[in-house]
Amino acid sequence: MDPNRKTARAAAALLAVAATALAGCGSGTSDTGGPSPAGAGCPAVLQAARAAVERAERAVTPWNGPTTGPAAIPGKSLVYVAQTMTNPGVAGVANAVREAARTSGWTVRVIDGQGTPAGIQAALSQAVTLKPSGIVIGGFDPRLTSRQVARAGAEGIPLVGWHALSSPGPSASPRLFTNVTTRVEEVAKAAADWVIAGSGGHAGVVVFTDDSIPFAETKSRLIEERLAACPGVRLLAQANIPIPDASRRTPQEVSSLLSRFPKEWTYSVAINDLYFDDAAPAFRAAGRPGAGPPLNIGAGDGDPSAFRRVNSERFQAATVPEPLAQQGWQIVDEFNRAFAGRPASGYVAPVHISTAANSAGASSWDPQGYREAYEKIWRG
Repeated sequence: MDPNRKTARAAAALLAVAATALAGCGSGTSDTGGPSPAGAGCPAVLQAARAAVERAERAVTPWNGPTTGPAAIPGKSLVYVAQTMTNPGVAGVANAVREAARTSGWTVRVIDGQGTPAGIQAALSQAVTLKPSGIVIGGFDPRLTSRQVARAGAEGIPLVGWHALSSPGPSASPRLFTNVTTRVEEVAKAAADWVIAGSGGHAGVVVFTDDSIPFAETKSRLIEERLAACPGVRLLAQANIPIPDASRRTPQEVSSLLSRFPKEWTYSVAINDLYFDDAAPAFRAAGRPGAGPPLNIGAGDGDPSAFRRVNSERFQAATVPEPLAQQGWQIVDEFNRAFAGRPASGYVAPVHISTAANSAGASSWDPQGYREAYEKIWRG
């Protein structure tokens, strides 16, 4: 499809949804509050949201990460303990860690925690028993595995997290050399601002989350707080569905929500794109068009299936993607700094919003320049 026609169609869809939301904004109730006042607006918030979205949708951003550091220390081994490899973000980072480690001749083993507390604890216990050079905490809260984390510390095995905590950088308790993630408050704000800007400040929103993961719970709370800054944007419901159960529970939940809010539901925000993959059959069965309403944005992780939905306008309009490959390479670089007795790099990737209009058919958000920068550092 011609890019100009696709952009025009997207703009028309946004206008249509905004009109529908505005028409229904003066009546009805939600699970989280009473009727929304007719004509409620937020001109200052709306102006700020539009400016923020415009910045975040810029397609080209130069590499602004580290360009200096220790040369690669040979012969190291890593174990990547995954919360669940059914989470595309967790799996994407695991693949990138493998790719980056190969450039230094390191070995990587992945152990799947299967998405359950017992499975994650067993996986981390196995990882410590293997006595690797370092262990990646892949997408779960290390406080749930405090005994295993303590064992790793006693063995002198450094831990690097990915989405292990809500904040990036080193952590003293639980002890992580560093936690690699975007800033959750920036991701949450970007997703909420996209809704506010696209709807003109008048929308009915459902938020999909997994409160069993502290990182996700924090993200959804921040999304809801930002949406609440605009009185014309109503939070209709929060769908709390654990990620390992998403494929089973999301279709039924979406069908129920469509029955309860057939006209009011105009936008959705999910803490992870995978919810919209599981929601698609229910939207399709209800006769909803792929281009919406509701218009759906994922506040993470930007896996290839999310980009396919966004680019084909099939039940997802945007994503706030993690640069999964870049973060996998950063994890390897952070371990190398730990092995060399250096501090963590402190790098945090900037927030980005991907849509059909700016992704150019890409299957991921992959900033330019990081591979070359890291390889140059590791060559010494």
